[in-house]
Amino acid sequence: MKVSLQFIPYAEIAYLSSYQRVKKLISTVSHDKILLIQGRLRPEEETDLIQDAMKKIRKSRRFKGVELATFLPKNKNLGFFKGVREKIASAIFGDRDIFTVVGPATIVKEIKKDPTKLELFLK
Repeated sequence: MKVSLQFIPYAEIAYLSSYQRVKKLISTVSHDKILLIQGRLRPEEETDLIQDAMKKIRKSRRFKGVELATFLPKNKNLGFFKGVREKIASAIFGDRDIFTVVGPATIVKEIKKDPTKLELFLK
């Protein structure tokens, strides 16, 4: 089986509406691609993504759903000023050091995460 990983930079989805963003992700994942998205989805977008996946499951025998995980690497020694800079940058530009993984359930068996790593178990 061929596994395809597609990176989506923040700039590619930043100006899409929530509806457009979810549709783009579902469309890409339904073509058996695992997505690595710079940033995170809003909670309502995650909910919409799961709901759209459930609707697609009912319509397609081949599509089995999505696996989703958000990962924030832990920076251990953030000094006071660096921590403040990070928070200001995050407020202005979004959480760009956070990334989200979305994959088709037919390929991604499980996603495990801890503070230092993210593991994808494939079928």
